[in-house]
Amino acid sequence: MSCPTVGATTHITNGVTSVDCQKQVRSWRLLRSLMELLIPSCYCAFIDKHHEIKHQNYLHRYYQPPVSTSSGVITGTIFGYRRGKASFCIQPNIKSNNPILLLEFAVPTAVLAREMQGGILRIALDCTSKGNSSGNPDSVLSMPLWTMYCNGKKVGYAVKRKPSKADMDALRLMNSVVVGTGLISGKELDHHDDELMYLRANFENLRTSPDSESFHLIDPDGNIGQELSIFFYRSR
Repeated sequence: MSCPTVGATTHITNGVTSVDCQKQVRSWRLLRSLMELLIPSCYCAFIDKHHEIKHQNYLHRYYQPPVSTSSGVITGTIFGYRRGKASFCIQPNIKSNNPILLLEFAVPTAVLAREMQGGILRIALDCTSKGNSSGNPDSVLSMPLWTMYCNGKKVGYAVKRKPSKADMDALRLMNSVVVGTGLISGKELDHHDDELMYLRANFENLRTSPDSESFHLIDPDGNIGQELSIFFYRSR
């Protein structure tokens, strides 16, 4: 069976990204359905049962509604080639060329999309730090490595890295996207045999302490159709 093709150019329609092809991508759920046609079925298993969290208090530890101080609204983008790993980028705004944070997640883009099929995704990122010699804790976002959990399942490690030229080129192609999802042809990024899948939205940044910070997708009009929260937690 031949795979559907997707056009290279994206634009904004009613505040949501669409793609120049026969099918418009108007929500993350629709995009997931499209990805199921593009990704071989062998990727269906998300995680080995041996990696599931055994203690119910884990969910209480990470996913209880935080008593927090709002630190404002930022731009968050999850993106990645359909045959590669997903990344998460935090920027002050869509035009920024200096990301606050870029993480490479432990899971492939297609697998992460499948985990979001229920419409709810909660990612917990846990790290351990002994603190610094001055006694003043560094920002939790400054940590280089996190143990990653998706909806309560341990999936490996997320790694902080510097944005590459390919990362910045991809983000620049999304400069006109405020809120939305889409596919970008690999030809636009010198990656001719693949497509880049992305979700971009505004996130509310909440801080409960120097050791705990979270980002919660803002979707007031229901355009994205996804509940998404990412929690950073540091134990000492």
